[in-house]
Amino acid sequence: MTPNTNYRNLKDSYLFAGIAKKTRAYLDANPGAHLYRMGIGDVSLPLCGAVIEELHRAVDDQAQKSTFHGYMPEVGADFLREAIAAYYKTHGVTLSPDEVFVSSGASDELGDILDIFGRDKTVMIMEPAYPAYVDANIIAGNTVIRLAAGEENGFLPMPHEIPTEKYGAADIIYICSPNNPTGAVFSAAALKQWIDYANETDAVIIFDAAYEAFIEEDGIPHSIYELDGADTCAIEICSLSKTAGFTGTRCGYTVIPNALERGGMNFNRMWVRNRTTKTNGVSYIIQRGAAAVFTERGQKEIREAIAVYKQNAKVLMEALDAVNITYFGGKNAPYLWMKCPDNMGSWEFFDKLLNQIQVVGTPGEGFGACGEGYFRFSTFGSPEDTAEAAKRLKMLLG
Repeated sequence: MTPNTNYRNLKDSYLFAGIAKKTRAYLDANPGAHLYRMGIGDVSLPLCGAVIEELHRAVDDQAQKSTFHGYMPEVGADFLREAIAAYYKTHGVTLSPDEVFVSSGASDELGDILDIFGRDKTVMIMEPAYPAYVDANIIAGNTVIRLAAGEENGFLPMPHEIPTEKYGAADIIYICSPNNPTGAVFSAAALKQWIDYANETDAVIIFDAAYEAFIEEDGIPHSIYELDGADTCAIEICSLSKTAGFTGTRCGYTVIPNALERGGMNFNRMWVRNRTTKTNGVSYIIQRGAAAVFTERGQKEIREAIAVYKQNAKVLMEALDAVNITYFGGKNAPYLWMKCPDNMGSWEFFDKLLNQIQVVGTPGEGFGACGEGYFRFSTFGSPEDTAEAAKRLKMLLG
C-alpha cells in the first residue's frame, strides 16, 4: 500500500493557515490588541430573520413524529431544488429542478466534482485564483495549466491568449466571475467566447458563481446559463455563504444540465450516482433555512446585508483613492485587489499592515505567482472596523 503521493506536491501551508499563524503570533506578543480583519472572506452579519424563523420551525418539525424528517434525498429536497430553479428564472434561465443539486457549500463541491472527470486530466486555472482550485487538482493528480491574468488584460484572460503550443487543450477550465480575489467580472460577450471555446475543444467549464449576488452592473451574467451553448459545456457551482451569511451554516448548490455529456456519458446522471454513493445529503433543518433565502422576504433581507458590505467597499475605495493607490474590484464583488505600494512584496506588505496599523488582509502571492505585488481586502467586516481600518490605511499610506 502507498498513500496518495500527490500530497507531496502541495505547498507546505495553505494560504489562510499562514495568515492565521501570523495573526496568532502577533496577538501572543501583544495581548489585548484588536485586529481589523479584512483577510479571510468570512461574513460578520447574522443570518436574516426569514432564515432564522424557518430554521426554528424546522427544529420544531423534528420534535414531532408527524413532521419529523430522517434521511433527506442525497441530491437535495424537492422544495429547495424548486426554489433555486425559480430563482434562476428571475435571471432568464430555465432549469429543471433535477438539474439542481443541493450541497454543503461551494468549497466542498469544487473538490468533489472532480470525481466525474476521471484522473490525469489537464486543468486550466486563471490566476490569481482561489487556492483550492489548484490544490484540489494537485491532490487528484491532474496537470494544472496556470493562465496568468494581469492588469494588461483586466485580470480576464481570453481563449486566444492560451499558449496551446506549450500546453495543448484543457479538459477542464475554471472560471470565477465575479472573481475571487480580483473582483473582475466577465461581460456576456467575453464569457460567450469561453463557452464557444469549450464546446469547440470538448472541454468542460467549472463556473464558480459564489459572488453573483454582488453584481450591480447591467450586462454582467449572474449565471453562465444566461448564454447560449453553456448547457452543453458548463457546470455551475454556487454558495449561500456570502449571499446569505451561511458561512457557519453551510449550504450551496450545483447546477449540471441534462444536456451536458462527454464520451457517451451524461454528467447529470453521473453526479446523481456520485451523491447517492458518497453523501447522505444536507440536513432537513439547513435546507428549510436555505429555502427561506429564495422567498420574497428572504431576498429583501439578504439584499440589505449585501448593501452593508457594498458600503464597506465604498469606504475602502475612498480611502485608497485618497492616497492614490491603484486597485481593482469593489463594485461587483466583495473584494478589493490593490497594488502594493513602493514595489513591496505581498507578504512584506501584510507584515507592515499587521505590525503598524493592526489591519489584516490577504497577500496576493497566495492566489498564485502572478498575484505577487498585490493585496486583497475583504469587505465582510463590520462597518465600524472597516471605517477604522480605512482611516489607518490613509494615515499609513498617505
